[in-house]
Order: sequence, then structure tokens, then C-alpha cells
Amino acid sequence: MTTILADTFRAALTRLTNEEQKQVKLTVYELQDNPDQPGLSMHRVDKTRSPDIWSVRVGRDVRIILQKSGGDLILAYVDHHDDAYRWAERRRIEAHPTTGALQIVEVRELVEEVVGPASEAEQAARPEPALFAALSADDLMSVGVPVDWVADVQAVTEDGFFDLADHLPEEAREALLEYAITGQLTRAAPPADDPLQHPDTQRRFRVMEGVEEMQAALDAPFEKWAVFLHPSQRATVERASSGPARVVGSAGTGKTVVALHRVWRILQAEPDARVLLTTFSDPLSRALAAKLRLLLGERSALLDRVTIAAFDRVAAQLYTLATGQKPNMAPAQAIRSQLRKAADEADVSEVSSQFLHSEWDNVIDPWQLDSLEAYAEVPRVGRKNRLGPKQRERLWQVFAAVRTHLATRRLFTDSSLFAETAALFRDREPKPFTHIVVDEAQDLGVAELRFLAAIAADRPDALFFAGDLGQRIFRQPFSWKGLGVDVRGRSVTLKVNYRTSHQIRRAADRLLPRTVRDLDGLADERAGTISVFEGPEPEVHVCASQQEERETAAAVLSEAISTGISPAEIGLFVRSEAQLGRARAAVRTAGLESRGLVDPARDEAETVLVGTMHLAKGLEFRMVLLMACDQNVLPLAERVEQVADEFELDEALTTERQLLYVAATRARDRLVITAAEPASEFIDDLLSAG
Repeated sequence: MTTILADTFRAALTRLTNEEQKQVKLTVYELQDNPDQPGLSMHRVDKTRSPDIWSVRVGRDVRIILQKSGGDLILAYVDHHDDAYRWAERRRIEAHPTTGALQIVEVRELVEEVVGPASEAEQAARPEPALFAALSADDLMSVGVPVDWVADVQAVTEDGFFDLADHLPEEAREALLEYAITGQLTRAAPPADDPLQHPDTQRRFRVMEGVEEMQAALDAPFEKWAVFLHPSQRATVERASSGPARVVGSAGTGKTVVALHRVWRILQAEPDARVLLTTFSDPLSRALAAKLRLLLGERSALLDRVTIAAFDRVAAQLYTLATGQKPNMAPAQAIRSQLRKAADEADVSEVSSQFLHSEWDNVIDPWQLDSLEAYAEVPRVGRKNRLGPKQRERLWQVFAAVRTHLATRRLFTDSSLFAETAALFRDREPKPFTHIVVDEAQDLGVAELRFLAAIAADRPDALFFAGDLGQRIFRQPFSWKGLGVDVRGRSVTLKVNYRTSHQIRRAADRLLPRTVRDLDGLADERAGTISVFEGPEPEVHVCASQQEERETAAAVLSEAISTGISPAEIGLFVRSEAQLGRARAAVRTAGLESRGLVDPARDEAETVLVGTMHLAKGLEFRMVLLMACDQNVLPLAERVEQVADEFELDEALTTERQLLYVAATRARDRLVITAAEPASEFIDDLLSAG
């Protein structure tokens, strides 16, 4: 018998206590092993509108709701006895008559209240047309609206839509949201011979092929996006490309999900594939490894053909592989000192230390310039300081001296390690990897992109990037096409946000322009992105002192725990390491324990994750608390003071704003921001309705 897991089951499971969850999982494993064994207490639910709905007893009060249909066993829901039966009696599991997708449908006549059209008195006071009056019943059926909900959809006004949408299947809700925003109705995929193969079925049901795969799915409730794939994401995963390809989209639209499924598709299709899954940090690469492990389930042996590591670690490993030596890295502060020393020796005093550091970090080192001629030709994109030939010649004395100092001591910067490793592998065959998948690609620098292009195989689909220009917080922009990596015509934008509530997404989007363009003319269009669920508005608490902020944050944490959010489902982030003490103090005041992003060995189930906003990227939580959002902390005063010109000031403010966007969009259901007076200027933007 085939066991099928519904996303409604997994969502309901997370609302039970830890002990109840353990008992449910044990019962599920027994069901999967032998659903007909006499020890299972299984009873038919008589009042349900769907045939073959059964309950399975778990302990004294918990019940699993499932459907036995032919050779399939669908795990649909789990809850305490009365609530579980009430859920089952109000729903049916069926294939939609038009789309053919398998749906869990609320029975319309059993729903107590649905917000429909306004009363005659309300319409007279404030006329409001029906939002979907122009759509026929066939139109609505074509996007998956269940038959008995068509009339409600045709009558609903804008004010009542979100209340009604909660009762509809996801594909119908999304299509109607898109129509409300754009006026375009995107019909569902054509029916498949097997309802389980329909893309809209696969977004909410997954066939479990063994106990290990079921265990992985049930043990990671917040990794839903790695298991259930949205149809628009699936199309991007399966699209073949003749060259480098890219998927973009705002936070929460599933770019990482696409990257993970892309890896899985490659491993399934090509038995000899050797895949690199890479990103910018160690914590994020660990998170990717955990998600891929969940996705592969019982096929975990496929992981032997995947390398998952941050950019710099991959370069160091390949350099050691090619030379037999480990690279010696130059400390950043030592380079700063050497720049100043070289400037003094060359009597270059007409520019500030900040300018020298900036020119090294943003031009000389990333582009690995090795001559005055190269310095004269390099694109200094956006930089306000125009350098004449004589000034470049004097400055080059400084940079050449630093380069010589590093070379004679065989010391590497990150950029020079990328460059040298790229040189070692550019002409080598075979390449170390057949495919490279890059997550958070917007933070690739010049040296990193050159490195990845050099170690990529010369074949279609060898390079795949996932990123969001609005989340660029590390690197200055540059032309990918100018480095030979052209994704024009092979770039797809995701528009459906499953992770973040409408209220949090709407607030966070106010921090960014509606369109963000790269230097090759490709745009990340934020307009038209939709969230598929509602939640509370973000909360802001501006306190008179740090002590008051600590007490307020502690109260927020305690209240969240009391409502059923576990410590592991909370992320607490601050701008920089200097504010980590404030965050940890709030966790202690709430009587909780914390863990950091660099100590994954701590018991995650009972600890709140505390870290800096930079390392929050790629993570997700039911609740996010952002502390210490003070005036001189966000944007960070030290960073603003170190800028070399107007361009760098604009860049600093832009990336500081994007950093807040990144941190805020880690939240799924609840976002809380605290500050000690005076608060950051960004907070007003985030909450402004303008």
C-alpha cells in the first residue's frame, strides 16, 4: 500500500505537544509498515462527506485522520479527538472535476460563516463591486475553485476576499490573488492520468517511499518547502538551459527550494553527476545540507555525489587538492596596516586611509589587478572619485607594494585564493564538478563568479544561480555578462510567497524600491508578488532605555512560548556582534536558553537562535525578534563613517536597508522589532503606509 503525506497533516502535527508528536510518529510508522495490523485501533468516520475516511487512535485523546482509497493511504490530519472528528466531518478528499488535482475541500454548507457580499445598507454607504464578477463559473473551475464555492467567489468583495480565501485550495487562492492584482487569470495545468502526478496535487501531497523518508519529513516541520513543490517552482526546476540560468524572486518565494530540487533532479537524471551546492556562509551551507538530506529521504546515499560548502571553503579545498598545500590567509587588519605603511613609504598623503581601504576592497583585490595598465582599464562602477593618470600612477605604487608583500610571503586574500584556484582549474579536465548550484547568488563578488565559471564544466545546465538583488548585503554590483556569465533569456522570477505572511511581506517591501536592476539590465520586479496567507501586523516597541527594551523583549518571548511557539521556532537577530549581549540578556530574562549560529551542537529544540542579521539569510522562523534597532546601530554608524565617497555612502545605506529587509523576512507568522530611543530611521519606512 502506498502511503501519502498531506501538508495539512504535517501542519497539524506541529501544534501538538512534543510527547504527543512522538506518539503520533510511532503510530504513523506502524501504519506505513502494515496498516491492517490488529494492534491499530482504526474506526470509520461516519459523518464525513468523503468515502473511506478513518480515524486511528493515538493514546487517550489524539486521533489521526486518514483516507483509505484503493491501494493508497492518505494521512490527512491529526488532532485531539473532538477537533480531529470535527475537521474530518467538514472536509472531503477528491479529484477536482476540471483540473483533476487531488484536493482537500471544506464542505461549503458546513462552514459556519463566510464573508460574502456586503449588505444592501453597507453597499449604499460604501459601494463595493464584487471582485470576480467578470469571471464565469468555468473560469473559476479552471483554476481549481471547488464546485460548491464558485458562487461565494463570484460574490465576494475586496474586503472579504482574504476571509474567503482561507477556505479555498492553494492553487485557487493564488490564481485569484494574481487576477485581483494583475487582471490576468492563469489556469491550472491540464489534468494528468494519475491525480497524484498533477502539479497541484504535488504541492500538498507527497508519496512516502519508506519509513526513513517519512521520519525525515515528520521530524522537520519547518522544512515543508523542501518537500512540497509549487508548480511554478517545478517548471523552473525542470527547465533545461543551454547556458548559465538564474531564478530570482523576493524573500520567501522559494528560490532555495528550487535550488535544492534542481540538485535532486540532476542526481536522479545523471548517475555520474558530481554536484556542488554552494553559498556564501558556513551556517547557510549547513542549513542547505539539512534540507537536502530531508528532501532525499531514503535516497540519502545520493549525498555522496554532492559537495555542500561555502564559496571560500570550496576554493581552499580545491587549492589544497591541486597543490598539496593549505592556503595561508592574510588577516584583514594586517592588510590595512600594510596599505598605510606602503602609502607612507610612497609619500601618498593626498587620499584618506578610508579611500585606500575602499579602493583595495572594491577594485584592486576583487579584480586582481596586476599592473598599472589593468588599473587604468578596470570599470570603477559608480565610484564618484575620478582618477587621472598621474593619480592612478601614484596610487598604484601603494597597491603594487601590498601585492608584492603578500606574494613574497605566500599570503592569500579571499579574492586572490579564488583567482589562483581558478587558474589551476580553468584548463583542467575533467572539472571537479559536472554541475554547480549557487544559493544566495546576489552576494557573489567578481572573484567568486570568476572562480565558479572556471571550475564549471563546459556543458548545458552546468551553472544555476538562485538569488534576490534586494537581499544583496555584501558585494558591490558588477556586470556578470562582462565576466562571461550571461543569464539573459534564462532568468525566471518567482512571484508566490509561501513563507511570509501578507502583513510582514508588505511591510518589508516598503524598505526597497519596486524594481531592482543589475548592471546587465535584468530586473527583479517586486510588484505583483503575493503572499498566500494572513497574519498579525509587525509590532514595534521603541523603549526609553536598553533595560526597558530587554524587559519588553523578554515579555514578547515569554508570551510567544505561552501561545505554543517553541524556542527553536524563534530567531532573535541584531545588527552586529556588539549588540549580541543585549539579545542574550533578553533571552535569559525570559527564562530561556540561547544558541548561536556557530554552535549547531546545542539542543535546538529548547533554545532560541541568537545571531547577527548578516547570518540570518536563508533561515526561517515562525517568529523573528529584531532587537537593538537604534539610530546609530541601523545603519551602523562605524560603517557610515568609513565610506570613501558619495557612491559608497549610497551603497552603505542601501545595503543596511536591505539587511533589515533580509532579517525581517525570516519571519513566517510574527515579526517584532525593538529599539532603545532614538530608533532607526528605517523603522518609519517599514511601517509607513505611503
